[in-house]
Amino acid sequence: MATSDDTTTTVTTGNAVFLDYGTVSSQGDLDPAALLRVMPGLELRHNTAQAEVDAVVADAEIVLLNKLRITRATIAGAPGLRLILLSATGTNNVDLEAAREHGVGVCNLRDYCTASVTQHVLGVTLLLTHRLREYDRLVRDGAWQRGEHFCLLDHPIRELAGRKLGIVGHGVLGRAVAHAARLALGMEVLVAQRPGGERTPGRVGIDDLLPQVDVLSLHCPLTPQTEGLLDARRLARMKPDALLINTARGALVDSAALADALRAGRLGGAAIDVLPQEPPVDGNPLLAPDVPNLIVTPHIAWAARETRQRCLDEMALHVEDHLRGGRRGRLV
Repeated sequence: MATSDDTTTTVTTGNAVFLDYGTVSSQGDLDPAALLRVMPGLELRHNTAQAEVDAVVADAEIVLLNKLRITRATIAGAPGLRLILLSATGTNNVDLEAAREHGVGVCNLRDYCTASVTQHVLGVTLLLTHRLREYDRLVRDGAWQRGEHFCLLDHPIRELAGRKLGIVGHGVLGRAVAHAARLALGMEVLVAQRPGGERTPGRVGIDDLLPQVDVLSLHCPLTPQTEGLLDARRLARMKPDALLINTARGALVDSAALADALRAGRLGGAAIDVLPQEPPVDGNPLLAPDVPNLIVTPHIAWAARETRQRCLDEMALHVEDHLRGGRRGRLV
């Protein structure tokens, strides 16, 4: 039982567990005080094997998680469960219909990682465009030291000002990236009409957009209409010096087709922060060492420390509101 001042109510947390706290704070660098204030008995589990989830959740009233799956069987086997709270925006790992049928609330987080994702997109765009890795390698290998001139010009560098950025998925993240690219880099922005999305005036069909853009950044959800969105056919429509950036969902891009396009020089470069399987325990064509002009990062575009702390604090606010009978952040 946690009692607060006159401006709030008394709340009872019951049994609460964060199944994969290590996906948010693996190095102990965050402060969980806000969560512990509203759920004094909260169990912070660094990780929970998927096979153990049903047993761990069985006696819980509130379950917090990031990427583990909460199935119909999990929900049915937890009669006291009242709230499932995701430390993410995506909800495809929770059976929302089963939650609705059993009267279990489901909350997610929205607009919590915009600054981090935006700076990641701009950062990898600049890294690839200015060929920073290649020039760093030349210096480390002694090429500058042996050079005849004050600089090296082995790899071409292009200005981004006036070039076209294509955005697929013009929600909070897509709009933020577009705004930053215009403001900081002077880029022109084209917004794609996302397959399966509501038609919007001023947007360009993706097949018409691809040949025009110099940088393509993906920010759309994974749906039946967007799975495999960037396949071999669509990659072939892009300029041979264009860049592809994916910080959304791995299955939006055909990994094998992208690897082939980069090897063949049919695409200028790519920065991939997400893969269809995470972690990629079964491998992925983009992990091959011979794929050129490629940056692969382990799903960290969102992961600035400030973002992750905001994640915990927002979850605490959702729980506190739920315990008072509210619907803050609720999807179900």
